[in-house]
Amino acid sequence: MVWRCRGLRWAGAAPVLMWEGGRGSALAYGREIGFRAVGERRCGGARGNPCLVGAVVGGRSTGGRCAECARWDRVGSVAADGVADDPRVYRVYLAWCGPGMVKVGITAEERGDARLREQGAVAYSWLGRGPLMAARRTEEVLGTALGVPDRIPYAAKRVARVGLPGERERAAEVESLYRRAVGVPGWTETLEPVALRVVDQVGVFGLGRVDRIDGVVAELVEDGCVHGTLVAAAGPDLHVEAPDGRALVLDTRLITGWGLVAAGSGDGTTVPVTVLPPGVQGGLF
Repeated sequence: MVWRCRGLRWAGAAPVLMWEGGRGSALAYGREIGFRAVGERRCGGARGNPCLVGAVVGGRSTGGRCAECARWDRVGSVAADGVADDPRVYRVYLAWCGPGMVKVGITAEERGDARLREQGAVAYSWLGRGPLMAARRTEEVLGTALGVPDRIPYAAKRVARVGLPGERERAAEVESLYRRAVGVPGWTETLEPVALRVVDQVGVFGLGRVDRIDGVVAELVEDGCVHGTLVAAAGPDLHVEAPDGRALVLDTRLITGWGLVAAGSGDGTTVPVTVLPPGVQGGLF
């Protein structure tokens, strides 16, 4: 039976692969996963609606959408400033993604920590809460005042997960950023400050078991297999130990739109893999 993937979601502390039709498959660390891609990769549509033409999309696209659907997906997107009158309460957060990698961002309060898990934030703290536009202005003001970005590339995040410092060191960086943010004038006039509480997600992600990355899946191809034992997951990334012993990372944004079938027990990982240069590391079901 062919299943068409709709991407990875975080349901509480569990990573879940979603399928066309709404079904989900919870993933568990230490369990074997294996699938083979069939047919062509099709556009995933936009904002819950299917692509009108069922466009074929490239294997290396992390968006998994044709140009038209990608444009419509940005319409009404908070991240793209497509919404100005969202009545929900928003929160500003401070996230730590690796040594020296800190960022400021916003998310709807009702989403809880799901956004931080989707982004692969190793540790974080809330900073303030209030209306969308006040949260957005605070994000911009703090980014400028503190010299921190609102985005960190996933490629940088995944490499930084190898050989993480201890929990105390991780928390100290978040606490330092929080103290600096509180000292920036003005934003507390429009947002309600939230007390510092560092949330560490190394256990949720299973990152204590990640000691190296030998390669990153570059794309899926027709009849290509991914097979191995799930070691950890963070953001959209699955850390998998392949049958040949390689420590590989699969960005699940690359599998959206593919039809997948279960791999055979003897199948190895046969999709293209980008081998990380020496020194970079520092470093289905």
